[in-house]
Amino acid sequence: MSILAQWKARARQVKTETQALAGAARDPRVPWPARLFAAIAIGYALSPIDLIPDFIPIIGYLDDLVLIPLFILIARRLIPPDLLAEHRERARSINAGQTSRTAAVVVICVWVIVVLLVALLLWRHLR
Repeated sequence: MSILAQWKARARQVKTETQALAGAARDPRVPWPARLFAAIAIGYALSPIDLIPDFIPIIGYLDDLVLIPLFILIARRLIPPDLLAEHRERARSINAGQTSRTAAVVVICVWVIVVLLVALLLWRHLR
């Protein structure tokens, strides 16, 4: 297996695990401490604010590399295995049935709008 294929497989696995944790965070059957740690992990990963700003060399990314996996590990250990397996399966089925057509349409629309705006600006400037 090539390195690129390994990275793609790992990225799919991380995506599935993240979606499973997001589903578990909203599931009332999951104990509240697990829901809390899952929400913290997802929120911190998506948050533009870090404990240590990313522009500080090396140390800036250290909190992302330590805290997020730590919160994910704690949440996974607190979620009952059968519920986590259920949410993983649901995430896999969502990913298997989804070929990202919606995302492709959104990206294409954004690019068309950007090209049209640039063309309009150029036309006004050159006129």
